[in-house]
Amino acid sequence: MGANGGRNSSQKHISEEKAQIMLNFEFYSPTRLVFGKGTADQVGDHIAPLAKKVLLHYGSERVVQSGLIGRIENSLANAGVACVKLGGVIANPDIELVLKGVALARQEEVDLVLCVGGGSVIDSGKAIALGLKNPDLDLWSVYENNLETRGAYPVACVLTFPAAGSEASNSTVISNYKTNKKCGYNREWNRPVLSIIDPTLFETIPKFQIAAGVADMMSHIFERYFSNTEHTELSDALSEATLRTLLTFGPKVVEDPTDYDSWCQVALCGTIAHNNMLGVGRVQDWACHKLGHELAARFGVTHGAGLAILTPIWMRYVWRDNPKRFLDFAHRIMQEEEQPNARAATIEAAVSSLETFYSRIGLPHRLSKYGVVASAIPEMARLATHAPDGSDRPLGGLKKIYEADAIAILEKAL
Repeated sequence: MGANGGRNSSQKHISEEKAQIMLNFEFYSPTRLVFGKGTADQVGDHIAPLAKKVLLHYGSERVVQSGLIGRIENSLANAGVACVKLGGVIANPDIELVLKGVALARQEEVDLVLCVGGGSVIDSGKAIALGLKNPDLDLWSVYENNLETRGAYPVACVLTFPAAGSEASNSTVISNYKTNKKCGYNREWNRPVLSIIDPTLFETIPKFQIAAGVADMMSHIFERYFSNTEHTELSDALSEATLRTLLTFGPKVVEDPTDYDSWCQVALCGTIAHNNMLGVGRVQDWACHKLGHELAARFGVTHGAGLAILTPIWMRYVWRDNPKRFLDFAHRIMQEEEQPNARAATIEAAVSSLETFYSRIGLPHRLSKYGVVASAIPEMARLATHAPDGSDRPLGGLKKIYEADAIAILEKAL
């Protein structure tokens, strides 16, 4: 049948309805989660069946000065696992350190990359694992051009900062500071084989970073929840419950970073938010994340903090494309009562409540607080909405965001 095919309007309507029903999907989660107090000191026993020698990868000297790296080295040694260390990972990890890590790990003939840190360290470790498995490929080109790879070396984690969800996700994001670009790469073999989550390790995280982490977790759920795909009731309900949990316990860990019970709730939310359990069977969005990557690459905006600004602006920009979904958000998540014959007012009240929540945990409302300038917006919007060859690559799933839309959202966020 041809492009028009002689279908009548009724047949076309049925076809479009079917396209909205839950999509076919595969869900793969090989990550063994070891959760709870004292589990970091068990890492050697868990690694020993997986590797004889590891690259111990970490970020700031905080994990050295706290004694955590020493504890992990002792645990590995007691289990008969050798290690070579590479520190220095920064927020928005750099491809240059990744390439150094690939060379070191290859020279030392390691079997596994063991990451001790948060999302940036784990992303860097995943990139090293990709480079080890694919020595014939230019690793930055893999990220920038989404090249096919042939798997990755195994990665394990001791999580020191729950936010990015990298401890169980299939994603890794790397920056190239020579070109001011930040690119993600999603493949199932990026998922760690083991992640240890000990909430006692989170007690010294600065409050601003905790708040940004909570916003990042929430954004991971929003990017999946705000979808035009219908009949996804179970994942909708799970998403809503996870978001309500973050709204309840997020402020508690910001107020008191030593609150172990609240950290347990928040940390588990962070893992569930990004292992894709909440995103199966639906078209996802990710427009805010892509715009956030431009802000991080050019201005160093903390990822979660940027998302806390962009998300409410994006909501106001797109809600008319699917008001039912945004009313669900208003009623089920933000607990807003519906205002009679005032759909727009109900949604606006919910978005304003979300902004108030972000303010309450210490996150600014506008990008100007982070040094973002109006003159940079057109270039960021162009890069976000175009492929490397210059062709259009609009963002989003709920509403396609083209260059002009991206400019409008960023200007409102400024």
